[in-house]
Amino acid sequence: MSDKKTLLIEKRNSELFLRPRFSINLEENAEVILSRFSEAFQKGNHLFRGSIVDGHIFISVPKKEEHFWSPQLHLEIIEKENNNCELKGLFGPKPQVWTLFMFVHFVLGISFLGFCVLLYTRLSLDESLLLPIIMLIALPLIWVLLYFLGQIGKDTGKSQMKNLHDFMLRTIYHLK
Repeated sequence: MSDKKTLLIEKRNSELFLRPRFSINLEENAEVILSRFSEAFQKGNHLFRGSIVDGHIFISVPKKEEHFWSPQLHLEIIEKENNNCELKGLFGPKPQVWTLFMFVHFVLGISFLGFCVLLYTRLSLDESLLLPIIMLIALPLIWVLLYFLGQIGKDTGKSQMKNLHDFMLRTIYHLK
């Protein structure tokens, strides 16, 4: 760690988000921070896997501890003036899980719109409204259920999120 004292001020967004974000202003050059992460990944004496691509750092839990809800930490380092940088972090599920989650939300949304059209059509033709009404009630309930499943998944991976966050802080400040 450098001689000058640095104060860690971490800004976090609301706990309601399924993919928590935070940002930290650092009084060091972005290249120095990137090199610390590169060294940490090359040493291999830590528990985490990681890669660095164009100022973006991706940190994952080890394969043996990985489960469906395991988080991944994505860090972006943005260079600022006066040799300072801002580190922006995003916790989220593995990209495959997030893509599946968003695909299901998209299908639910399109289905809801489709059943709205079906309801209007059947209403105009004086036909049975039972199926469209049931689906217009069921689809939002399924969407709410998916939200709570996402929250359960986030809670399941919370200890791994803390471990990823601690590893990030130890790497930034060269702590053991």
